[in-house]
Amino acid sequence: MRRFLIPLVFGLAGAAVLISLGVWQVQRLGWKQAILADIQIRIAEDPVPIPENVDSVRDRYLPVTMTGASIGPELHVLMSTKELGAGYRVIQAVETQGRRVLADLGYIPLTAKDSPRAQVHKTFVGNLHWPEETDSYTPDPDVAKNIWFARDVARMSGHLNTEPILVIVRETSQSVAKLTPLPVDSTGIPNDHLQYAITWFSLAAIWLIMTGYFLSRTAKAAKGNVT
Repeated sequence: MRRFLIPLVFGLAGAAVLISLGVWQVQRLGWKQAILADIQIRIAEDPVPIPENVDSVRDRYLPVTMTGASIGPELHVLMSTKELGAGYRVIQAVETQGRRVLADLGYIPLTAKDSPRAQVHKTFVGNLHWPEETDSYTPDPDVAKNIWFARDVARMSGHLNTEPILVIVRETSQSVAKLTPLPVDSTGIPNDHLQYAITWFSLAAIWLIMTGYFLSRTAKAAKGNVT
C-alpha cells in the first residue's frame, strides 16, 4: 500500500495546485473583463474640454474636445495593422486655447510619409492617453529620418515643446487626404487570463493522467512480483 499511497498523494496534491491556479486565472479573467468594459464605457462618454490640471492616471482615456491648429513638424511613429498594413502614426503639436498639446492624428501609409499635409484650424475629438509602448529594448528614434518606434509622450512633448498630454484623435471637423484616424479602444490591452487558465487546467489533466499511468505500472509490477 505504501508504494501506492505516496505517489497517489503526490499526484492529487500536484493536480490540486494546478487546478487552483487555473481557477485563480478564471477569476482574474472576470476581473480583467470588468475593467475592460469600464474602459470602453469611459472611452465612449461625451467629450469635455481638456482639464486644466491633467493627471495621467485619473484622466487616462478621458474623452476630450479641442479647437485649434496643428502646427510645426510632424513626428512619425512606425507601426503596422492587419487592416491597413505598414505605415506611420502622425504625431503633431496642436495649439488650443493658449495651450500646446500633442495630437495623434492617425495613420498614413509608408508612401505618404513626406507628403505635405495642410495645417488648418479645426475641431478635434479624441481621448487622452499615455501609451506604455517603451521598454529597455525600444530603439531610440532616428531623428535624422524622423522615425520613432514608440509613442513616448514625455520625450515627444519635449521634442515638440508641448505639455506632456497626448490626444488620440478619433474625428475632426475637416479630414486630411491619406490620413486615417486610429481611435483608442480597449482591444490593445492584453487579456491573456483565459489562455493561462487553459494551460493550468491542461497541465492538471496531464498530471492526473501521468499519475494514473504510474500507479497502473506500479500495480502491474507488484502483481508480477507476487506471481
